[in-house]
Amino acid sequence: MKAIALIDGEHSPEVVRQALAELGYEWVGAIQVGGSEKLRAGVGYGVPIVETFDGAEAVVDLSDEPVLGPAERFRWASRALAAGLIYIGADFRFDPPLFEPIEVPSVAVIGTGKRVGKTAVTAHVARLLARDRDVVVVAMGRGGPPEPELVESPPTIADLVALSRSGRHAASDHLELALVCGVPTVGCRRAGGGLAGQAFVSNVSRGAQLAVDRDPDVIVFDGSGTSIPPIAVDCRILVTGVGHDLDAYFNTYRRLISDLVISVGCDLEGAIRADLRLRPLAERLEGRVAVFTAGGADVGHLDADVVHVSRSLGDRVTLARELESLDADTYLVEIKGAAIDLVAEHALARGRHVVAGTNDVVAPGLDAALAELLPEAVAA
Repeated sequence: MKAIALIDGEHSPEVVRQALAELGYEWVGAIQVGGSEKLRAGVGYGVPIVETFDGAEAVVDLSDEPVLGPAERFRWASRALAAGLIYIGADFRFDPPLFEPIEVPSVAVIGTGKRVGKTAVTAHVARLLARDRDVVVVAMGRGGPPEPELVESPPTIADLVALSRSGRHAASDHLELALVCGVPTVGCRRAGGGLAGQAFVSNVSRGAQLAVDRDPDVIVFDGSGTSIPPIAVDCRILVTGVGHDLDAYFNTYRRLISDLVISVGCDLEGAIRADLRLRPLAERLEGRVAVFTAGGADVGHLDADVVHVSRSLGDRVTLARELESLDADTYLVEIKGAAIDLVAEHALARGRHVVAGTNDVVAPGLDAALAELLPEAVAA
C-alpha cells in the first residue's frame, strides 16, 4: 500500500528511519508535522519530505504527543478521510466512509448531531427545488421501515396514528418530510453510526434506487443524527447548532466534505446563520393551544392562546408527566419523537384537535447560496 508518513522532530531521525524500514508500506513520502528537539542538520529519513497526500492510499501516523495530541490527530485523520485515504496509527485505524455513485443530480443534508435542525433544512431545500423541479426526498432514520418505503402523498394525523397503532414509528423523518413538504419521500433505516458518519447497517442504497426509478430531476438525501447518507451526491450541506464544535473529532471531516455550513440558532464563522420558526399546518389554532416541539424553534409569534409549550418530544418520561396535567383544546405538534404515540393519542382520547407543525428556516441569504450550490442540472 502506498503511504504517507506523519513524522515529528521529537523522534530521532534514526528511530524514524528504522520504523519506516520495518513497516510494510511503499512510502510516497513523509510530512513533518512539527517538533525540533531531536532534529540535526543534514540528517534525512530516507524518504522525500512532502506537503500533500498526493499519490498515497493511506496516511500512517508515526508522530506522538506533544506534537500531535488527540485533537490534532482527529484533524489530520479528518483531512485523510476527506481525501479518501485510510488513517492508521499504532493502535487505531480509520477507514473513509464509502459512497455509492448515483446517476441523478443529488444533494445531501447532514448534521453534527441530533436535533440541530437538519430535517428542517432538508424540508427547506426540498420545497425550494420543488417550485420548478420534480423532487424526491430520501430519509434515513433509526426508526425507519425494514424495506425502503415510498410515500407518494402527504399522510394525515389519522394516517400516522393508524401506523403507530400497528406498531410502526409514526414520527419517522420520511413521514414528517412527506407531510410538511408535499413531495414523494422514501423512508429508509440505519443502525449504528461510526465516528465519521458511516452506518453499520442501512438500506439507504436500496432506497436511493427506489428514488432513481421515479426518474426525478433531483434527489434530496436527509442524514440521520451524525450519520451520512452513503451516496456520492453532487453536494452536501452541513447543519450544526448551539454547543456543537465544528472542529471537534470528525466534525472537521464533515465540514471538509460539505459545500455549505448552516448554523442554527448561533453565529459561526464561515456559516450561514439560521433560525427555526414553528408554523402550524392549519389556518387557525382554536381555543387553548398546547405546543410540542423537539428543540429550540421559536413559538412566540404564534397567533393563538398558547397555554403550554413543551420541548420534551424526545423525553417520554417528562412528556408523559406534562400530559397528565394538561388542559388544552388544540395540540400543535412537531412530528418528532413521541409526537404520535403519546401526544396525538392523548389528545384524541380526550376529543381534542391535533395540528401538525413544521419548522420554517429563517436565514437571509440562504436561498441565494443554495442556488449557487445546487447541481447545475437543477439550479433554477
